[in-house]
Amino acid sequence: VIVVAIAHGGEQRYQEYSPYNNSKMGKAQGRKYAQFLAKTLKPYIDANFRTKPEREFTGIGGSSLGGLISIYAGLMFPETFSKLMIFSPSLWVSPNIYFDAIDFISHLPNKIYVYAGGEEGSTMLPNVEKLKQTFQRQGIRKTEINVSFDPEGTHTEEQWGKEFPKAVEWLFFK
Repeated sequence: VIVVAIAHGGEQRYQEYSPYNNSKMGKAQGRKYAQFLAKTLKPYIDANFRTKPEREFTGIGGSSLGGLISIYAGLMFPETFSKLMIFSPSLWVSPNIYFDAIDFISHLPNKIYVYAGGEEGSTMLPNVEKLKQTFQRQGIRKTEINVSFDPEGTHTEEQWGKEFPKAVEWLFFK
């Protein structure tokens, strides 16, 4: 498995990782960012590293806002990404993501691993459950969804680091 990490701490983080405009956070740049990942970065990685470039070997993932934009990129570019690793997604930032999920009907198989912690705030678990139900209601038979929940889990990189090996194993080796 090759992991490509992208710095996420810049002052434009909310705009770059948000798929939709938000009155509090500004104009969204998420569409351009997702396009960059699928159309520029992925081809660059495939051209410069020994990869299996087919979509069935390619995933995208992130935590918090990175989880949100990873959902969006997976929905918009199913021909590129077949595996989504979503940790503690900031679904509250862009509630319209559910509508994209409703419109998402891919004939291609997908695997989605979602993690949420019980100590992340009152909206995290209901939002993750709503996302799961949205996918399931679409009747996307070729999509497998695994939701992992830790009642004591927090919104921290340490927590996501603990979850990472489980997610990689499920997405790529099961």
